[in-house]
Amino acid sequence: MTSAYSALSVNNPNKVPEITLSFWVIKILSTTVGETGADYLAVNAGWGQGVTRAVMCALLCAILALQMGSRRFRPWLYWLAVVLVSIVGTQITDLLTDKFDVSLYLSTAIFFATLVAIFAIWYASERTLSIHTIVTRRREGFYWAAILCTFALGTAAGDLATEATGLGFARGVLIFGALIAAIWLLFRAGANAVATFWIAYVLTRPFGAALGDLLTQARTYGGLGFGAQWTSALFLAAIIGLVAMVEFNARSRRAESPTH
Repeated sequence: MTSAYSALSVNNPNKVPEITLSFWVIKILSTTVGETGADYLAVNAGWGQGVTRAVMCALLCAILALQMGSRRFRPWLYWLAVVLVSIVGTQITDLLTDKFDVSLYLSTAIFFATLVAIFAIWYASERTLSIHTIVTRRREGFYWAAILCTFALGTAAGDLATEATGLGFARGVLIFGALIAAIWLLFRAGANAVATFWIAYVLTRPFGAALGDLLTQARTYGGLGFGAQWTSALFLAAIIGLVAMVEFNARSRRAESPTH
């Protein structure tokens, strides 16, 4: 770590949470809510796709402005942004598929190429893709652009695997879960931490989407028939509980840290 970065990190704390088990659990719950929440608002609540997209995009812009304007990491703000990014990322893919009739093969390729381009520009500008160094507004901008693209890519890849290729929701959960486990094993074996993080982050999206579809879709379509309303409410409650715990721990650490 260079002295320049050390000074930068002291004056500008990292805006991304520590990568712990709770991080991954909340991330997966958020991806599932993105899948079920978008369906509930557009279909069950009667908003329609157009109104749902407009409201969620407006909320996302407002929350991201607050997130990027904050001087430190705020768990509730960060994870609210992630939930909204999940919903908007789902809607971007659904818009291309349902309204513009873009093939899932093509949209998956487009989002993959876009994510690679974001990473390339980010690395060329900052010389790092590590989420432990999100200490400037420019890096945070790259971070959220990548996050939005991972959700759109994960949605397209997940729909391609579970629906277009006929894999099914249950097998999708098992296969994407196994891939995530394999990436974790590679990380534990010494594989590059940044690369394994981003690969796992992309894979949690189709895993969460397949899990959401498995829980909400009718049994005739291969689901368990729990419905989008109850699944979304249950997962949101779990997210709120976990984020509250993270917020409490963060405040405890700040209270215990010496003042400068």
